[in-house]
Amino acid sequence: MNLREQLERIKRINALADTGLVYSDQGYDRERYEEIKEIGLHMLADITDQPLGKLKDFYMPVEDYPTPKVDVRGLVLNSENEILMARESEDGKWTIPGGWADVGFTASEVIVKEIEEETGLNVSVDRLLAVYDKKCHPHPPQPFYIYKLVFLCIINDGELKPSFDILDTAFFGMDNLPELSEDRILKPQLQQLFKMAMDKNKVVYFD
Repeated sequence: MNLREQLERIKRINALADTGLVYSDQGYDRERYEEIKEIGLHMLADITDQPLGKLKDFYMPVEDYPTPKVDVRGLVLNSENEILMARESEDGKWTIPGGWADVGFTASEVIVKEIEEETGLNVSVDRLLAVYDKKCHPHPPQPFYIYKLVFLCIINDGELKPSFDILDTAFFGMDNLPELSEDRILKPQLQQLFKMAMDKNKVVYFD
């Protein structure tokens, strides 16, 4: 079993433990589910090199059925069909703008907000391009189970101006991409998204 397969199984163990904690009303069962979750978190810490305390802060006790986290991203092209990208302060590498979905906002509202905050540009959403399950793509291992929604967005107005947590913003041609933040976006995904943006049949990729 390779590292990626181990990681996915550990995530599944943690999700099952959380589900058991939500639906179990027996003290004995709850103790066992809590122990399983603790073991799972220790395994995640070992395999991802993440501090155990950080994982415990993220995997807070759940009160409802556990579900994947949602990352929302936007593909924005200028008049030369160059891709808008933001340089992340966390790793110094580049990605298409976006971030975690916020409670109280639709997915399209999230990406409009994220793009304006990160790059200074006001955009409108044209259509959904893809729903990626990170498990199905060679992103670096991480402890969380994540779906990525990618929208094609159109520039309305504004000027490039990175936010406090973004190091830089710029447009890049597909043949001149910078070093990518592969936790957030992969080159084959960008190539696929760019091709879909140019295609007029509006098929949505999933998984």
